[in-house]
Amino acid sequence: MEISSFQSYLLILFFLLIIISFFVFRQFLKTRNEEISLVKFEQKGIESLKTAKELYEFGSIQIKKRLYPQATKTFLKAIKTSKNEPDEGKAIIENALGFSYAAQKEYTEAIKHYKSALIVLPEYTVALNNLASAQQSLLNYGEAYATYQKVLTIDPKNKTAMKKTKELEKRNNYKPFTEAKNKGFD
Repeated sequence: MEISSFQSYLLILFFLLIIISFFVFRQFLKTRNEEISLVKFEQKGIESLKTAKELYEFGSIQIKKRLYPQATKTFLKAIKTSKNEPDEGKAIIENALGFSYAAQKEYTEAIKHYKSALIVLPEYTVALNNLASAQQSLLNYGEAYATYQKVLTIDPKNKTAMKKTKELEKRNNYKPFTEAKNKGFD
């Protein structure tokens, strides 16, 4: 039995639709689970959440839902309750709080928390990349470049740091076009 080109196109289309529907359904389930978790945490109330882990999970969901002011409050409470947490946990919470501030364009506050994360965990490349990004947003290009370079010393294959370093190098080597003045244009 021979398959015509029309039938092969239909088969390919059918398989593509199955693959696409699989990914759409998976994303639907993921979003639904996040929504259910958010509702559960909100029903409990932030006052009933006692551990830094619970607060971090709640804050992470709030960030995914772009509820940045609420996430900031949640992470601030998580920091207060994180005294018995391991250093990695404290650094992750500080970084998340910095991200929450950066999302609200409060870069100075974000930098403060990224640096707090780096005090606890000095080679935390995610916090270093976030710190450099916040420095870049405040137009501190030299500091941002140095921070990205530090990331590259820790992780030479870090794609974010490589890309941003190249961008900053291009920016620093930029020379405005001056030939127009030499040709008689003012």
